[in-house]
Amino acid sequence: MAMELNELVTRARDMRGSDIHLVLGLPPKVRIDGVLTDFPGESPLTQEQCEAYAREMAGEEYDRIKDIGELDLAITFAGEIRCRINIFHQQKSVSSAIRILADRIPNLNDLGLPPAVQTLPDLNRGIVLVTGETGSGKSTTLAAMLDRINHTSAEHIITLEDPIEYIYTPDKAVINQREIGTDTESYSDGLRAILREDPDVILIGEMRDLNTIETALTAAETGHLVFATLHTNSAPEAIDRMVDVFPAERQRQIRLQLSTTLMAVLSQQLLPRREKGRVAACELMIVTPAIRNLIREGKTPQIVSALGTSAQEGSITMDNCLIKLCKDRVITPETARKAARDGEYVKRNTY
Repeated sequence: MAMELNELVTRARDMRGSDIHLVLGLPPKVRIDGVLTDFPGESPLTQEQCEAYAREMAGEEYDRIKDIGELDLAITFAGEIRCRINIFHQQKSVSSAIRILADRIPNLNDLGLPPAVQTLPDLNRGIVLVTGETGSGKSTTLAAMLDRINHTSAEHIITLEDPIEYIYTPDKAVINQREIGTDTESYSDGLRAILREDPDVILIGEMRDLNTIETALTAAETGHLVFATLHTNSAPEAIDRMVDVFPAERQRQIRLQLSTTLMAVLSQQLLPRREKGRVAACELMIVTPAIRNLIREGKTPQIVSALGTSAQEGSITMDNCLIKLCKDRVITPETARKAARDGEYVKRNTY
């Protein structure tokens, strides 16, 4: 008999798992330190068991999966374990992916990020991007930055999330968290409304389309501090991704807007430590006058070399971060090379 969901999630958390996968014909799987493994002693799931898990999590929303193919939601299990969930159809069955979130919003100081990240919540306006592939810790970093503002500034924070992951306890700040599909139809609809809701700080869970990016730029230009995520692996890629969404005749204007509003780009990946656990490797671009010129002129390939000359402002390239982690014996040379932009450069500097 399959485990109850509360027990499944509790066991996964106790095993230091980050994700659970429920798939027809396979035992329940848990990802530990980036590696998928079977739950001990569990049998392959039947179609009925997969559907029962999905129905329990989705509740009244379950029938929507038949129409749209998948469903995002967030649930608190066992009264304390917050999870982000995606339920989806595949090969005439239903599967579920459960991401286990941290029990509490971590302190920004405890995430091992580049020192200059500590200054980002103190900004008054502009755009701060956190980028990386799925599961790289973007949501956790953003939550820590917003919670720093919450505990230090009397400001109005509004988040747009799909779904809501971390739940904030207001301290000095007023916080409104809006969920896509529940509280507003879309990111672009919610973001247009936000500008009429007297915000100081705006979190956009993901920059997905032209309208969202355009409104975010407008919000930053009009004196708001905007935090957002993108699924890119570097600062130059993030800039190009935002610009390329627009038609060619508008790209020059967008580059100009970005050059004046973008404050920083933090790119993350989570890597296995030498010992147990994972560590964040980061590239941080603090936008200097020289980088603003490169953005405005469309010379994004030159930004990587500019990062190397702006270290005094707090910038660091991914490869230099990997070299430091390796020299500090946090990760192995092999891990560093695999995660590097320039494997040969990292190899030369880790031996």
